[in-house]
Amino acid sequence: MAKKELSVGELSRRSGLPVSTLHFYERKGLIASERTSANHRVYRREILRRVTVIKIAQSAGVPLAEIAEALSQLPRDASPDTHDWERIAENWHDGLTRRIELLTALRDKMAICIGCGCLSVQRCPLVNENDELAKDGPGARLIQGV
Repeated sequence: MAKKELSVGELSRRSGLPVSTLHFYERKGLIASERTSANHRVYRREILRRVTVIKIAQSAGVPLAEIAEALSQLPRDASPDTHDWERIAENWHDGLTRRIELLTALRDKMAICIGCGCLSVQRCPLVNENDELAKDGPGARLIQGV
């Protein structure tokens, strides 16, 4: 029968993350441990899935604050079920889609910028394609998402 809890060392080995990172996640409220009678940290087995989601989301560029917000919607005292994870996926869908679009534009159009030296957002395909900002008149514009 599998143990219900993982030690911090076991969680570190299973997740591939250093113990210090797991402690950092705990300080940020992303994961939670319990204490044994000997005052050692132990983690419920489902924390491994939570850590995996954190790790993957961070590697995809999702800010830790967004990850924390999403994970705060999961139950703390029970294992999240499929519906809990689906809800997070739905909430992240549009933001991840936008991030993918920006990364794709950067990947596909970055070569245009290398050595360009134009210093002009008038014709820059990355930040002002087709001079869309000009329709709002002259002057500086806040460019969202860049």
